[in-house]
Amino acid sequence: MLNIYGSIFVFFAAGLLFVFINLAIVRLAAPFRPNHEKNTTYECGEEPVGSGWINFNARFYLIAILFIIFDVEIVLVLPAMVNYRDYILSGRGLAAFTGIFLFVFILFLGLVYAWKNDYLEWLRDVRKHIRVEGRVIRIKELMSNGQGKVKEHA
Repeated sequence: MLNIYGSIFVFFAAGLLFVFINLAIVRLAAPFRPNHEKNTTYECGEEPVGSGWINFNARFYLIAILFIIFDVEIVLVLPAMVNYRDYILSGRGLAAFTGIFLFVFILFLGLVYAWKNDYLEWLRDVRKHIRVEGRVIRIKELMSNGQGKVKEHA
């Protein structure tokens, strides 16, 4: 009889074997007839225009990371909430509540920080200031004049 590690090894070996057998069957059975149209980039039936290398807005990644963080929060808090009655009956209810509360509170502080700094806004105003000719001005003012010339203020 296999010990627990042997069972895990057999499980992974069977999984890898299953994957490679299916890849071999597809390689043997599937037709392989590449042509120009099959090798082009697929963009919802439209002809691709320009390069596929574009700069994405960094806020997209930040919002995606925030979503993942709060999604994982639900995964981590849900089992504790399901077993909360057992914690109370065993006399560990206050410790469980405190742990859950601190975890959610720390994530809430992160959300407040992101909200306060406008990280949740998809389009946000340029707020950085730069020093030009001895004066501090907003980048937006500098760019609105074209060629980077500073407006003369009376």
